[in-house]
Amino acid sequence: MRAMLLRAPAPVETDPLEAAFLPEPTPGAGQVRLEVSACGLCHTDLHEVEGDLPLPKRPVIPGHQIVGRVDALGEGARRFRLGERLGVPWLHSTCGACPACRRGEENLCDHARFTGYDVDGGYATHAVVPEAFACRLPEALPDAAAAPLLCAGIIGYRALRLSDVKPGERLGLFGFGASAHIAIQISRFWQCEVWVFTRTPEHRALATALGASWVGGAEEEPPGQLDRAISFAPAGSLIPRALAKLRKGGTLALAGIHLDRIPEMPYSLLYGERTLRSVTASTRRDAEELLALAERIPIKTEVEVFPLADANAALQRLKASRISGAGVLQVEG
Repeated sequence: MRAMLLRAPAPVETDPLEAAFLPEPTPGAGQVRLEVSACGLCHTDLHEVEGDLPLPKRPVIPGHQIVGRVDALGEGARRFRLGERLGVPWLHSTCGACPACRRGEENLCDHARFTGYDVDGGYATHAVVPEAFACRLPEALPDAAAAPLLCAGIIGYRALRLSDVKPGERLGLFGFGASAHIAIQISRFWQCEVWVFTRTPEHRALATALGASWVGGAEEEPPGQLDRAISFAPAGSLIPRALAKLRKGGTLALAGIHLDRIPEMPYSLLYGERTLRSVTASTRRDAEELLALAERIPIKTEVEVFPLADANAALQRLKASRISGAGVLQVEG
């Protein structure tokens, strides 16, 4: 199979992903193999490639927003049929037995494994997944449009839930990439007023088109206070700025997997029973609920499509905030 392989982390400008021809993976017991048609680009991929996240597997094929059709079944795999179109998200497997799993918090499992990180992912023509962790996709969504839902969409949805936002409240979104452009569609469906804080002119234009009632920079003072907020950016410097815009009793959720240094800040920014919480991975239930919402709303993802061979260039554009909406690799066998 063809794949883009990461042997060692390096700045993405040095083209660290290597085009490779590898044996097609064989699905094990309870697994299915997909012939991949599309794989979304994620900031987590960028953090892996550049070494912000320690790699448990080297070399590794990144990519965890995989869309494809089942072309092989492992022993005992009966949940899906050959030819069925599936999605594969970030969560690859969990132990199912630890206290977190027994509490229904499988995203916090200490033995969880993640797609494109602990196991090879979707920057390739084929990928293997446990059938219990794959999901059916809304038929109305083309492959490229469906791919960003599998991480950007799921994490955006979980971040909304953990922000405690209620219908009709005022929500602030800090950073406006793939995840935020889906989260705004959900929050507008819930009749929330949305204010977006972003620097990039293209992102500001997209936020306005998707229903943001105020758009500006994080350093600007909006015309009031936020009830809830989500930060999608990996910049710790945004945290005190976001908290300063939050009403007493409000919640700020941090949706990134990686964050640089949080600066020292006065306790007054948290005082008044403001809540600061992280968002850690996601559960299969999050995926099911998000995909059901995607059909109901319906969510329309803005995508920029790149050939698999251009994965390095695509990640460079992602790093430079030059992708409006979500980037997707188109994979052809």
